Amino acid sequence: MTSTQIIAIVIFLVTMAAIMTEKLHRTVAAVAGALLLILTGVLSVESGFSYVDLNTLGVLIGMMLFVAVVKNSGIFEYIAIKAAKIAKGRPWPLMVLFALITAVLSAFLDNVTTVLLIGPMTLAITSMLRINPIPFFMTQIMASNIGGTATLIGDPPNIMIGSAAGLSFTDFITNTGVAVLFVLAATIVCFYFIYGRKLHVEPEAMDSILQLDENKAIKDRSLLIKSVVMILLVVFGFVFHSQLHLESCTIALTAAAVMLLIGRQDVEEIVAGVEWTTILFFTGLFIVVGGLQETGVIQILANGLMDLTEGHMTLTILLILWVSAIVSSFLDNIPFVATLIPLILTMQSSGVDVTPLWWAVSLGACLGGNGTLIGASANVVLSGISNRHGFPITFASYFKVGFPLMLVSVAISTVFLLLRFT
Repeated sequence: MTSTQIIAIVIFLVTMAAIMTEKLHRTVAAVAGALLLILTGVLSVESGFSYVDLNTLGVLIGMMLFVAVVKNSGIFEYIAIKAAKIAKGRPWPLMVLFALITAVLSAFLDNVTTVLLIGPMTLAITSMLRINPIPFFMTQIMASNIGGTATLIGDPPNIMIGSAAGLSFTDFITNTGVAVLFVLAATIVCFYFIYGRKLHVEPEAMDSILQLDENKAIKDRSLLIKSVVMILLVVFGFVFHSQLHLESCTIALTAAAVMLLIGRQDVEEIVAGVEWTTILFFTGLFIVVGGLQETGVIQILANGLMDLTEGHMTLTILLILWVSAIVSSFLDNIPFVATLIPLILTMQSSGVDVTPLWWAVSLGACLGGNGTLIGASANVVLSGISNRHGFPITFASYFKVGFPLMLVSVAISTVFLLLRFT
């Protein structure tokens, strides 16, 4: 092993350790790791930035800007109140509707944005019903990660995988999307036995929900109409982006630009709402993993994986799926997926048909986030909202519910992948 390989590995491991232990903010750790690779001569500035996936960053920035404008219309509050009224204030149907809304929104929006929109409305409605919001938050955490698995833009790992592998929106819908339907159905059934049978609400509390006026939630009717039209166009654009010969980032950034033009919102406020720390984190992370690619470490790992499974595709699929799920339960799935992508691309260059492996990584990494309270950003954000309002969700209490359900979802994914690709 050469000295540059050793330096690249050490910097990668130290960066990952800093991210996992949260001794440093993950953005600081990733950017520092990237700079160390350049300062030590492992990468030049030009070669370092050549590993940055601009398509992934473009999709993230575009969708963050788009949602920042759209949410000012009040559309998400309208949907939440409408769902509560459709359920007539009955807790179990309401829980199911909120879970489905969270899953659908997470398929098209960033998971954290989704739970930030749904969380406060859940608190308001459960307060009116005088019931504990924790079961609702638990279902929404699960639903956000499950829904995000379904599409190209639902979860950052999928954006990264789609960009690296050249997979379209339709490819995700017909693969991970199909698996997610079964996973979501099974999860809702499990939640009925965990929570559904125990939920009871007084009749007068249910009546108070029926008195709500969803129309009052609309802050800007003109912006609402523009938002609905643009959302439909964006979905169309993502579904047919490969036929239109447009990158997914082009669709996202175009949608953001149009909404900024027609939305007539405070542009500085909208731009400030973008999670720039997340964008910087991705940039640094791509460069850190690029150090392993540049020095040939990824090639060594790919050869090792092929030797371990002796080239047996079924074993390789199962290994990647379950390792991705378990690791992503405890660690941030983004750096893990960023490391796996070049490894799989290296296997592809050796003549291996890696198509099933992309779906194994996606299903494992995204669904694995449901395993623990720290498995995904949405978990941390929604539990934080719950804790701040006096309803603590602890690591242990979440683990008792989340980890078994994660194992169920990965078992369903195992069956799906085996039936689909073997």
